[in-house]
Amino acid sequence: MEPSDPTHDVAAEAGAAPLVGSGETSIESVVARQFRPAEQFGAGDEQTGDPAGEQARAQTPPSSAAQALAAPADSDRAELAPAEGASLPGAHALVDENDEAEDEFTTPLLSEVLLAVEELWPESLAEDWDRVGLVTGRPDAHVDRIMFAVDPTLEVIDEALEWGATLLITHHPLLLKGVNSVAATSGKGRAVHRLIEGGCALLSVHTNGDSAVGGVSDVLADALELTDAVPLTSAAHGLVEEGIGRVGMLPGVEKLGDLAARIFLKLPAVAGGVRVAGDREALVRKVAVCGGAGDGLFDAVRASDADVYVTADLRHHPASEAREASSDGRPYLIDLSHFASEWLWLPVAARALGNVLMDQGFAAEVLVSQTNTDPWDFILTPGN
Repeated sequence: MEPSDPTHDVAAEAGAAPLVGSGETSIESVVARQFRPAEQFGAGDEQTGDPAGEQARAQTPPSSAAQALAAPADSDRAELAPAEGASLPGAHALVDENDEAEDEFTTPLLSEVLLAVEELWPESLAEDWDRVGLVTGRPDAHVDRIMFAVDPTLEVIDEALEWGATLLITHHPLLLKGVNSVAATSGKGRAVHRLIEGGCALLSVHTNGDSAVGGVSDVLADALELTDAVPLTSAAHGLVEEGIGRVGMLPGVEKLGDLAARIFLKLPAVAGGVRVAGDREALVRKVAVCGGAGDGLFDAVRASDADVYVTADLRHHPASEAREASSDGRPYLIDLSHFASEWLWLPVAARALGNVLMDQGFAAEVLVSQTNTDPWDFILTPGN
């Protein structure tokens, strides 16, 4: 999420070391969103004057896939540590356990995967400045292997092609800003060429993935065990539960330093670690979160009366001004790696898509990328 910098783009040539995990990621407490039937997907409901189809989404009961996400069976649960990235139990893995059922499942077309993606992360939830959706790929192509990643860097694309992915779903868009050439003389151009020549489609789920129920901020809130979490800002074309950021309550009062340490242990390891502004011994209970760059939400955070704000990419001036504006030091700030704060969503998203595809009778393998696309390699600190 980059609400404060709509022109920010992915550095397609950024390289990084292999992902090293530092803790466990909870992926079981995914909240089921209200699903629309596939035939209702599209630009909107012209007859009802509902441009984004919110009425249909609000009135449609959860599908069986949504129910499976809300309460997955024990046999379909996986505790995935950030470094492991094993193939998540989606349609293909479950079908292989029962040879007699294989004939009941088919390999989906890209267009059919796009419908499943729209169920989970509707494009209508994307911010106006964002560019989400299909970047490369033929809708009539078959998709048997899907990889999830934060960034569509060249290293990630190579990883996807080496595995044999036919669809790469990334959180960040490859082409957020307008381009007039995709020649292979630039990083963006080389990315497009490698994808097309390798037969791999590229799809971006960005701020629609931030706002959706079970999206980036919900997963971050779930990792902190927040209860009664609500959006910091409401989605213009979404349900009441959808919007950027979340604010909720910890199970009990916790020291700021302990909360920061707990978050640190749940994230994939990155050079920058976790930065904190505030008294280490201060007691906190109400927490606001926003995966990705969140310093454009300070007004909403202050209005929420949160004790602490957990986000990423906090810049000097917004962070300094937020501290100066407070009489008691609150909200305290916990600044994460942009990549790490959004990586937590990938296993959840992969499981969700696998479940929806299986519910619709499709078989596809789903894998989470193990490439660390955080741009920093090392950091110097006092004593180090």
